[in-house]
Amino acid sequence: MGKKIYFASDFHFGIPDHQRSSEREARFIRWLDTVKEDAEEIYLMGDLFDFWFEYGTVVPKGYIRLLGKLAELTDSGIPVHLFLGNHDMWAFRYLHDELHIELHHGPEFRTFGSKQFYLAHGDGLGPGDHGYKFLKRIFSNRLNQWLFRWLHPDIGIPMALYWSHQSRHASQEKEKQEATITRRLIEYRLTTHSGEILASHPELDFLVYGHYHFPLDVSLNDHCRQIVLGDWLIHFSYAVFDGEEVSLHVFQ
Repeated sequence: MGKKIYFASDFHFGIPDHQRSSEREARFIRWLDTVKEDAEEIYLMGDLFDFWFEYGTVVPKGYIRLLGKLAELTDSGIPVHLFLGNHDMWAFRYLHDELHIELHHGPEFRTFGSKQFYLAHGDGLGPGDHGYKFLKRIFSNRLNQWLFRWLHPDIGIPMALYWSHQSRHASQEKEKQEATITRRLIEYRLTTHSGEILASHPELDFLVYGHYHFPLDVSLNDHCRQIVLGDWLIHFSYAVFDGEEVSLHVFQ
């Protein structure tokens, strides 16, 4: 059997509490142990952590088993990629330097075999969502990041975790009840964005996104499909490219 490309997204490790986050982390590690047998590359498409900020000499505590497993994979020669999402955009060098994870700061075009891919976390793409797009500019500003570093980690990290937890937990409960609304947002925002990308890159075969926490596979034309990966909070879903096709799966 040939090697495969694996995609997964939106883990948000750290919420809603230590016990339940650790249980999800253990489940994800079991998945990594499963896919490493035939993985050519692994793409984590954003929001690995619910909050991550690197000070000059300090990173958030925890996640030791997860980080160790990712280091084991890269040490064994399996490339691991992380597309930074809206919850872990403040990853700078630590994950790359210590774990040899390749960090990606925006959408990218990739070729796997004979197939053409467009990969993106998915936040801020397409029309609407102006409030978030404004906040993203603030959070991405280097001056603001430098100012945040002046907060002691015992102040800055708990403060950021609190607000991140509040936002993510509220959204998680909302997603359980409003999957139809999430699907409409995907169709309005992502599908519009995908159409714009396809207009300039008609050769694309697959567009793969995270962010929206709802696994979805739709055809955009007679040869191109849009894949939304879902999450590891509710769905525990992922995608596999086998050299010809991309398919969505759930890890039990």
